[in-house]
Amino acid sequence: MEPDKARKIELSVAGLTALAMVALIVSVTSIATAERNAVPVMAPISVFPDFANIPDVEVKKQQFFDYLEDYIVAENESIAAVREELRPYLDIVNSGVALSPRERSWVLQLADKYRVDTTELSDRGIVNVLWRRIDIVPVSLALAQAANESAWGTSRFTLEGNNLFGQWCYEEGCGIVPARRPRGATHEVKRFESVSEGVAGYLLNINSHPSYQDLREIRQDMRNRGESVDSLLLARGLSRYSQRRDRYVDEVQNIIIQNDLQARDS
Repeated sequence: MEPDKARKIELSVAGLTALAMVALIVSVTSIATAERNAVPVMAPISVFPDFANIPDVEVKKQQFFDYLEDYIVAENESIAAVREELRPYLDIVNSGVALSPRERSWVLQLADKYRVDTTELSDRGIVNVLWRRIDIVPVSLALAQAANESAWGTSRFTLEGNNLFGQWCYEEGCGIVPARRPRGATHEVKRFESVSEGVAGYLLNINSHPSYQDLREIRQDMRNRGESVDSLLLARGLSRYSQRRDRYVDEVQNIIIQNDLQARDS
């Protein structure tokens, strides 16, 4: 065979081989992409610590507090940031200047989130109510309530619904039906997607529900006097959190004292 002709055949074979390889790569890539698209994306799995299997009571308590503290601090920081955003609005309305349409829109969004009835309130009234509601809850108070309500992180509602604070809801299917729910009752124990969502729900509940208006007024009085928010005093506003009323307040205060939780408020 002539050299030129043999060279042309070699080049043709090489070209066909290259095309075949490109086609194979494209085919494999397409199949892999299709398989990836066919597999549903799974949400990250959040494993709640198994506090029930920690035999040493004091170790269990400290690990429970250590685990939950970061969630509370993070949500408090978020609330504090919104409070700082609200501060200039407070100065504006208290000086008698009207809010701009954009400013008023933002204020009304906050009012809706924090359950402020705006129907009979001026802009000044709305902002001042929000100023009382949008504020932190001391870490020590939140930890004590979580310990009490969740049986130190071992309750069914904590493990199945990330609900460490015993929060209720009233729409069918919104949560977990208590095993001992009285006949005729419709409440469920609210289910949250994550611990952080449960903590955020608790803080919003404290800051917005009419039952805790006394707590918010105690907190605002401390603010007005330039004092740090004292969880032991603030706990007095929780008598409506539980049917045990004043006994519940005593329980929460005792957990704070016995575990030196105020040391975590700094």
